[in-house]
Amino acid sequence: MKVNTLILGAGAAGLFCGAHAGPDTLIVDHARAPGEKIRISGGGRCNFTNRDTGPQNFIGENRHFHKSALARYTPWDFISLLDAAGITWHEKTLGQLFCDDKATQIVTLLLDMVAQAGAKLWLETTVGEVRKSPDGFEVTLTRGGKTHSVSARNLVVATGGKSIPKMGATGLAYQIAAQFGLRVTETRPALVPFTFAADRFAPIAGVAQPAVAKAIRGPAFAEAMLFTHRGLSGPAMLQISSYWQEGEEIEVDLFHGTDPTRALREARKTGPKKNFTTILGGMMPTRLVDHLAEAHDLSGNCAEWSDTRIDKLVTDLRHWRLRPTGTEGYRTAEVTLGGVATDGLSSQTMEAKTVPGLYFIGECMDVTGWLGGFNFQWAWASGHAAALAIAGK
Repeated sequence: MKVNTLILGAGAAGLFCGAHAGPDTLIVDHARAPGEKIRISGGGRCNFTNRDTGPQNFIGENRHFHKSALARYTPWDFISLLDAAGITWHEKTLGQLFCDDKATQIVTLLLDMVAQAGAKLWLETTVGEVRKSPDGFEVTLTRGGKTHSVSARNLVVATGGKSIPKMGATGLAYQIAAQFGLRVTETRPALVPFTFAADRFAPIAGVAQPAVAKAIRGPAFAEAMLFTHRGLSGPAMLQISSYWQEGEEIEVDLFHGTDPTRALREARKTGPKKNFTTILGGMMPTRLVDHLAEAHDLSGNCAEWSDTRIDKLVTDLRHWRLRPTGTEGYRTAEVTLGGVATDGLSSQTMEAKTVPGLYFIGECMDVTGWLGGFNFQWAWASGHAAALAIAGK
């Protein structure tokens, strides 16, 4: 069997690339259904992009690699696609855009686009040997108990990273990259909850609190944090997990960027006989205050609290230092940090510089977005860039 383009992976990047790469295209995936990450994302409504997408929202060795593709296919390009298809959407917060209805609308749209483009889709197909040939690539595929040898002029790797192995995630992209002499950066789970020893936060599991959080080496994120039986989750924690290194501390501002010093001092005048914990309970959940009381002396009424005591508590809770034991790993990680090194790829086309016709797109690359629709936008943009290069050959 001969095709112009063989795409490995029917996720967001692979389907979008297949919809634009030309009619003589075959997309394969080992899953029973395409676009599973699209389907489950955003609570089933798919956070398909972020209106405020910019180069600063991505992590990787090369801070500039992703700029070209993102500039050539923007969030508004994808929004226009949804508008034309009659898929309505809304902004939830911080530029995050979600479908009004089910995420499967986007999967259906992509499949329709693939069909309209004349591309084929093979599911429940296993990728075997991949090798270079004089005219491109020879790939062994197994489908329905039968083995097929497919010759392709172009090979696009869109198999994602290692995140959520129960959905079939593997390191196939990294194996193919290494096989063809491309470097792979260190990979680890990202956008993932933290774990702590000895059920540290089990008594307050389920409590949520707005916070400003940061890892030692990364930026601060002002979003919600959630205490769980295993540790810390919520958007703020997922964001900083991409910057956290094992063994390091994280820092949390429980007053989410505000300074309550004046209000706490005023409480001595307005309610001198009130318990200090009552006043603090007006600023954060009571269960969290009770938990903090185990490590901080919160006893006494407001009149008993000196300026020095108030200042120290505020400082401690605005710079709450914690040391996670680890993360929940690839099992729950939304994405994989690191991947196929971008120094071996063209930022214009996603093509390997030393292997003509070989492309890498989406999550398998060393381009990782923040939480909030950025990784889907990278899937659309990188898939589109590769497809245009292929179609223009």
